[in-house]
Amino acid sequence: MTVRIFVPRDAAALAVGAERVAERLASEIEARGLDATIVRNGSRGLHWLEPMIEVDTAEGRIAYGPVRPSDVAALLDAGLANGGNHPLCLGKTEDLPFLKSQTRLTFARCGIVDPLSLADYRAHDGLKGLQKAVAMAPADVVAQVTESGLRGRGGAGFPTGIKWKTVLDTADERKYIVCNADEGDSGTFADRMIMEGDPFVVIEGMAIAGLATGATKGFVYIRSEYPHAIETMTQAVGIARAAGILGASVLGSARGFDIEIRTGAGAYVCGEETALLNSLEGKRGVVRAKPPLPAHKGLFGRPTVINNVISLASVPIIMDKGAAYYRDFGMGRSRGTIPIQIAGNVRHGGLYEVAFGLTLGEIVDRIGGGTATGRPVKAVQVGGPLGAYFPPALFDTPFDYEAFAARDGLIGHAGIVVFDDSADMLKQARFAMEFCAVESCGKCTPCRIGSTRGVEVIDKVAEGIEPEQNLALLSDLCNTMKFGSLCALGGFTPYPVMSAVTHFPDDFRPAPLVEAAE
Repeated sequence: MTVRIFVPRDAAALAVGAERVAERLASEIEARGLDATIVRNGSRGLHWLEPMIEVDTAEGRIAYGPVRPSDVAALLDAGLANGGNHPLCLGKTEDLPFLKSQTRLTFARCGIVDPLSLADYRAHDGLKGLQKAVAMAPADVVAQVTESGLRGRGGAGFPTGIKWKTVLDTADERKYIVCNADEGDSGTFADRMIMEGDPFVVIEGMAIAGLATGATKGFVYIRSEYPHAIETMTQAVGIARAAGILGASVLGSARGFDIEIRTGAGAYVCGEETALLNSLEGKRGVVRAKPPLPAHKGLFGRPTVINNVISLASVPIIMDKGAAYYRDFGMGRSRGTIPIQIAGNVRHGGLYEVAFGLTLGEIVDRIGGGTATGRPVKAVQVGGPLGAYFPPALFDTPFDYEAFAARDGLIGHAGIVVFDDSADMLKQARFAMEFCAVESCGKCTPCRIGSTRGVEVIDKVAEGIEPEQNLALLSDLCNTMKFGSLCALGGFTPYPVMSAVTHFPDDFRPAPLVEAAE
C-alpha cells in the first residue's frame, strides 16, 4: 500500500523551507525506491513547528517537526514511512496538546486534506451544507444562518443573517456576493490559511450565500500579497466549476452561481467594504458614505452581500449540522467558534480555533506559552493595528465581542500580538497614528488630517514639550477621529492610541534629566 506523506504548502511553512523539504523528500523516495507519495496539504496552524510533516499510518497520522531538508535522510532511515521514532517525532498529530484542546469547526479539514482534491473534500463532509441548501427555500437558508448567531468574523461582528435577509428582501434583477479576502491586519492569517488549506469551504459558503439571497455572481477580493492563496483559489474555482458545483446549474439545480477571483493592489483601506467595492469596480479605493448600504446598493449599484472569508467558511457546517449545533458553542451574543491567531513575541504562535469565552490570559499564557523571550508580558494588542492594547491586569477579559467592547477594546479579526516588557508603548501609539496617516484614503478630514496631527502631538510628548497639554490635545483629537471619521480606519485608530496612554502612562512621561557630574 502506498504511504502518504504530508508536506504543507501553506505560505507560513514555505517561508521556513517546506518546499526544499518536499523536494529533498521526493528525491530520497525515488532514490530508495519507496512506495510513497507526497501530499501537499495546508498547515495545521502550529507555526513554531513548521515545516511539520506527517505520515499516514495504521495508528493514525504521525507528525515530525520542525523538519529541515538535511533531516530528511535520517528520518527515512529511522522508518518515517512507518511512523518510526526519531528526535523530531511529535507523536500522533491529533494528540498534540495545541490541537487536542481546540474545537475545529471552520478549520476541521485544514491541514488534513489535499486542498485541491474535491474527492478529499467530499470524504471529509464537504458539500453537505450546499446539498441541503439547494433543497431549501432561500428564506429558510437565511433563517438558519440567522438562528445560528453567526456574526461577521472580519471585525465588525455584524449578524450575518441580517445582512443576508436585507439582500434577499431587496428586489433587483442582479445581486452579488463579495468575499472580502483583503486580510491586511497585523498578526492575522486565518483567511490565508483557509484559502490555501481548504479553498472549497469558501466556495461552498459563497454558493450557499448566493442561493440564499438570489445572487448569481460572486467575487473573491484577495490581497496581492497572497500569491499562494490567489493561485489555490483560482484553481479550486476551476475545479468546482468543472464538477458542476459552480456555473449555470449548482449541483444540478435550476439555480446558478459562479465565482471570479480578483486581486487587490495593496491598499489597507480596501479591507473596508465600500472601498473594496470601488476597487472591484475599477475605481480608486476610497470609502463611500453610507447610506445607501451595500446590501441595498453595493457592487455596480446592485444589492450585495459582503462577508469576510471566515464568515463564509463557517456557513457550510451551519447548514450541515444545523443552527442549534453551531449556536451551542460560545457565550452571550458571541456564538460559534473563532479562529484566534496568536503572533508576536510568543512561544507558541499559530491558529487556535475555539468557542468564544476563553479569557485573554488563558490564550496568551496557557495556549501561547508566554513570550518567546521569556520576559514578562507587557501588552497584548487584539484586533490588528487598530486594536486596543490590553495589559496583564485585563487578562481576565473573556474573548467575546461585548466583553471587549466594555473595556474599550475590539476583537476585530481575532489577531493577537504579544509584546514583552521591553516594548515602548509611546512608540506603539505613534505607529498607530502614522499607520493611519499612510493608509488613509483621504476622503474625510478627521482621518486624513487628524492622524497627521496625531503623529506630531505624540512626538512633542516624547520630546517633553508640554506633555500634560499635549496629552489632553491627543485625547481630544482621538475623540474627533473616533466619532467623525467616515470609516473604521480613522474611527478605530484611537483604540491603540488611547489604550496605550491609559494603561501605560509611565511610557508617556518624559525621562528624568540626569545632571552632569561636576
